[in-house]
Amino acid sequence: MPVPQITLLTKPGCHLCDDARTALDAVLAEGEFEAARLAYDEVDILGDAALRDEYAEEIPVVLIDERVHTIWRVEPDRLRTALRKALA
Repeated sequence: MPVPQITLLTKPGCHLCDDARTALDAVLAEGEFEAARLAYDEVDILGDAALRDEYAEEIPVVLIDERVHTIWRVEPDRLRTALRKALA
């Protein structure tokens, strides 16, 4: 079973980033995803000029296998569906 790479792009002082982090943590703590040992990396876009230029107005961004899954708000049901597909 392939393990999807999940990345949360953030920047300091972003309240939507806090919400996205909370949603990701909750979904990944669910049995099926916890059993698959899913985790995410958090990347501050301010430390990378290319990411800052590309995503400055779209933070937070969730990437699954380096593809944009969502911007601004994480919808748990949509995230679950995408993760199940990535795990298949």
